[in-house]
Amino acid sequence: MHFKLKNRALLWFVLIVPALALACQALTPGVQAPALQGPVQTVVVTQPPQTLSLPPDVQSEQELLVSMYARANPAVVNITTYGQQGDQVIGLGEGSGFVYDADGYIVTNAHVVQGADQLEVTFADGLIRAADVIGADLDSDLAVVKVEELPEGVQPLTLGNMDELEVGQTVIAIGNPFGLEGTVTRGIISALGRTIPALSQFSIPQSIQTDAAINPGNSGGPLLNLRGEVIGVNAQIETGGTSRSNSGVGFAIPVSIIERVVPALIEQGRYEWSWLGVRGNTVSPTLVHAMNLPVERGAYLGEITAGGPAEKANLRGADELDTVDGRQVSVGGDVVTAIDGQPVNTFDDLLYYIALETRPGQQVELTILRDGQSMPVNVTLEARPDSL
Repeated sequence: MHFKLKNRALLWFVLIVPALALACQALTPGVQAPALQGPVQTVVVTQPPQTLSLPPDVQSEQELLVSMYARANPAVVNITTYGQQGDQVIGLGEGSGFVYDADGYIVTNAHVVQGADQLEVTFADGLIRAADVIGADLDSDLAVVKVEELPEGVQPLTLGNMDELEVGQTVIAIGNPFGLEGTVTRGIISALGRTIPALSQFSIPQSIQTDAAINPGNSGGPLLNLRGEVIGVNAQIETGGTSRSNSGVGFAIPVSIIERVVPALIEQGRYEWSWLGVRGNTVSPTLVHAMNLPVERGAYLGEITAGGPAEKANLRGADELDTVDGRQVSVGGDVVTAIDGQPVNTFDDLLYYIALETRPGQQVELTILRDGQSMPVNVTLEARPDSL
């Protein structure tokens, strides 16, 4: 059975939105956290406590973490947002951020400041200063705010190196979970190269998964390596759709994206991402069988966006449906096996390269399979549109 695919939506990324929560903290206007209640217990110490003896390696890591927190925490801030409701200004929410440079620029999440009319930044010593939004990028969920002057002694945090990150590496998160400022949590990098939803129709590639506890209010705070360098901006938590609290699976926007987006937000107030104008998925055994492909890996182009760079380069999307072992599969689209000579094994490989290695206006060479034949296709990338 065959029919034309004019409106078939093949996902660019599979976004499980209900199960992912933004790690920001909403405020309820006029409601304060309840005071702790209950009887106060008195503990009588009859003998002096014994000194805890730690193995040398444990003791050195403990000292390292304590020292790193002391150096990094002054640069981590709490961000409170306010909005207009009638003739009153009400609290909208809370998040975190970190000092990016000595000029008072502070990095946070776009979703922390989205919709805010006023901002206040609270530093580790309790000093509160007004701040302005300089720029925000919904595609990476990053934003930059600015205070006129940093408190004395506050030093910006240094960015780390994405190439040095490894799964299993110890990391810490500092932020404002549930309004508890200056909270530090410890964990490891659980995975690299995750793709998470953005605030737009696109997604955030190369994200870092961690089991360091991230909760509402941690949004925008730094994920740090043991040198105290920023390797990510804490943004989302996996909740399973049943809770807003940490379940051991958190996500941070990687330093590779921070390095690209933040300078542009400071200089221009916005960042332009490269755009190919395709949707698709990774080559599967079912697709190999249906199209009699000579390869087992690659990025399958299921849909070509009308008027986009891919269409202008005459790339082809799927145009028919076939059935293989009871499964429906779209067929007829091109398969990308390389870009600028770099192997493309998955659809994510293609999108990672375009997002992180190119700029709008740049020409790339795709190696594609069409009708069983390998051929090169040159495509001039464009800036992502505001909407599709």
